Amino acid sequence: MTTIAKGLEGVVFTESKLTFINGTEGVLTHLGIPIQEWAEKSTFEELSLALLDGELPTAEELAKFDAALKANRAIPDQLAQLIRDMPKGVHPMQALRTAVSYLGLLDPQAEEITPEARRTISVRMIAQFSTIIAAVNRTQEGQDIVAPRTDLTHAGNFLYMLSGKEPTAEQSRLFDIALVLHADHGMNASTFTAIATSSTLSDMYSCMTSAIGALKGPLHGGANEAVMDMLDEIGRPEKAEAYIIQKLDHKEKIMGVGHRVYKNFDPRSRVLRDYAEHVANKEGKSNYYQILETIEKIIVDRMGAKGIYPNVDFYSGTVYSDLGIKKEYFTPIFALARISGWCASVIEYSQNNRLLRPDAEYTGQTDQHYTDLKDRK
Repeated sequence: MTTIAKGLEGVVFTESKLTFINGTEGVLTHLGIPIQEWAEKSTFEELSLALLDGELPTAEELAKFDAALKANRAIPDQLAQLIRDMPKGVHPMQALRTAVSYLGLLDPQAEEITPEARRTISVRMIAQFSTIIAAVNRTQEGQDIVAPRTDLTHAGNFLYMLSGKEPTAEQSRLFDIALVLHADHGMNASTFTAIATSSTLSDMYSCMTSAIGALKGPLHGGANEAVMDMLDEIGRPEKAEAYIIQKLDHKEKIMGVGHRVYKNFDPRSRVLRDYAEHVANKEGKSNYYQILETIEKIIVDRMGAKGIYPNVDFYSGTVYSDLGIKKEYFTPIFALARISGWCASVIEYSQNNRLLRPDAEYTGQTDQHYTDLKDRK
């Protein structure tokens, strides 16, 4: 009898030095360094470079990388026009997928798949994802595209392009931490999809377009948006307990809770919880946080013994909302961060590439013969 690993759970198909996860203990590390330290001490720019090169950069290397990101933030005029011409009401992830594919048409280096070319293209895409997403948001709201600045951090520049106003240092840093927490997470569905595409020796733009398609699904990138829908449905903190208990009693899914890997607290959610509380108290937006607190307590009390706890999506939407970001852009922002992990994983796998070609157990009929169309009933 063939053992089938539903959802590929437990299947190890490659080696990686980038990210380690111990779901039982609630541990996440990049290059052996805990995610809490990355969030506290580092930046999205530094983590992106560390993932691409597989080691902590020197100050000189980081400065050079930061300069390269800033130099590549602007998108081609043809792409900007394509974004302006997109239908109103288009899903932002559809817009991002189309824009990245079109970006590949404009890059004369797009078909090169050497390690050096893949890395160069990765730097450009890390820089331009934020510009694309901000441009989509602006044009969909009937506003002019805001050109990127080179005197702001990656996180700060995105918030500036989104609103047209320079963010505070605290807002920039908060968003930077959110990007750090989402930059990479092992062999998740979108990273695996990017690697599967790259294993055919396809180009980086095809790999990233594939990954965006996988992330678009609500079981992967869309959970943080669904959490906000749930909070809006609950409305007030005093209604949260009855709402969640009813959901649990009817065995209905609660978004932002549970994880395929983690059977303990998602360490990223612990970091975001603290910042969500800080922002909520400072901005007087305590309703959402109070609702989340109530939900978390009930979930831990009733489901913790089964290994079900809040995940990173549970608090991330609240943080994004407090930064003035609309919920339909939460998943594109996930992509804005995860582009670093996608590119790094593709580059790493390409060093010892093998075409991915799994099998499926056949459960159909055998010993059949063709029946003429006129004889079928």
